[in-house]
Amino acid sequence: MFDHAIGNKKMLNMLVLEVLKDYSDESHALTQQDILRKLKEDYGMECDRRSVKNNVEYLLDFGFDIDMGKDGYRLMSRDFDNVELQLLINSVVFSKSLSKTQAKALIGKLSRLGNCYFSPRVLHVSNFTDLQHTDNKQVMINLDIIDEAIEQKKKIRFIYNTYNTEFKMMKKRPEPFIFNPYQIVISNGRYYLVGNYDKYNTISHYRIDKMTDMEMLPEQAKDLASVDGMENGLNLPKHMAEHIYMFSGNTISVLLETKQSTMDELIDWFGRDFQVVKVDKDTGTMQVRIRCNENAMEYWALQYGLKVTILEPLALREKVKKDIAAMMDKYQEKES
Repeated sequence: MFDHAIGNKKMLNMLVLEVLKDYSDESHALTQQDILRKLKEDYGMECDRRSVKNNVEYLLDFGFDIDMGKDGYRLMSRDFDNVELQLLINSVVFSKSLSKTQAKALIGKLSRLGNCYFSPRVLHVSNFTDLQHTDNKQVMINLDIIDEAIEQKKKIRFIYNTYNTEFKMMKKRPEPFIFNPYQIVISNGRYYLVGNYDKYNTISHYRIDKMTDMEMLPEQAKDLASVDGMENGLNLPKHMAEHIYMFSGNTISVLLETKQSTMDELIDWFGRDFQVVKVDKDTGTMQVRIRCNENAMEYWALQYGLKVTILEPLALREKVKKDIAAMMDKYQEKES
């Protein structure tokens, strides 16, 4: 990092700081002799103990948190402590939007932000093939283009892809999508773009790791306030709670009956933005009112079918009943 500073006495204070960053922390101090040795080994810099002390005092004057104790000098705080670095590394390990190569490279960069005593506790780094990572190496480029397009309020164009039976990405359709981008979100470890498909006037979501050939267009993006339901802007926490699977479509009010023991799952999925409208202590059941995307609620009700019953709206209740009947038919066909 400081190869150009080798032998340059004007850079001594920065090199002393680098030595403290690399080899000290709250639990590990460096004596003046330790610092002199590391300066020579790592940077080819020779100086005396007085210079070390003077430069550490300069760093203190600049606001660096350095303890000058009897057992030596130690850097007490840094940009990221070990717990924060581990949290960032874990998020990379389990990100489904990065390729294996990108994830390993990013973990390496994050690890170098720690000192020599930091060892990332990543149980699965050597087993990346067992974790889900995208095959699309354009994700980081896509994110950069989308971010700039949102900032400049420009439209974007991209090819949207899907997987074939050979596990290869292929175009979902030959022609590209023209899209008005408004917000990037993360759901279930994947990046989604929230915006408006130019052909319609509703909000929709697209997986960023399925986009290729991304480009920003010179045309201005459609104003968010002109999109149906977005007259007052995008309330992101509310939007995410209502779109638990990132399905597009209408948001509706749903009344469901479930056991009171399902409260943890409800909060995990919908946050605290729902109402408990009735509690029956004798049966241990409750009725809950939730606003949710209609397609997502249909899917969620099937997932929790043994615990949840849709009461309203009747149209959604009938749809779930038909889904269950169709599933039963499929299993009965297999048996016969």
